[in-house]
Amino acid sequence: MADFSKQWCEANDPEMKPDFDIHEIAENLENGYYTSIICEGFGFIAIGKDNDGSTLLAVPTDDFPDQDGNSKVEWKKYEEIIK
Repeated sequence: MADFSKQWCEANDPEMKPDFDIHEIAENLENGYYTSIICEGFGFIAIGKDNDGSTLLAVPTDDFPDQDGNSKVEWKKYEEIIK
């Protein structure tokens, strides 16, 4: 089942019920930590916070996970993805 963030739904399909809110998840994270959560709409696989408290989103850099199931990601600031 595909999951979509509140922010994606508001920008792309306002009548769609979101599965989670990026801001709520980030608010509950400590600086320097992340949690795995997928947003099919924006294409990220985790939400994190840097050491300064800025929200980061993990965007996969390749199509296939490695043999251990790990994906290579690029951590991008929230503002780079959600405009």
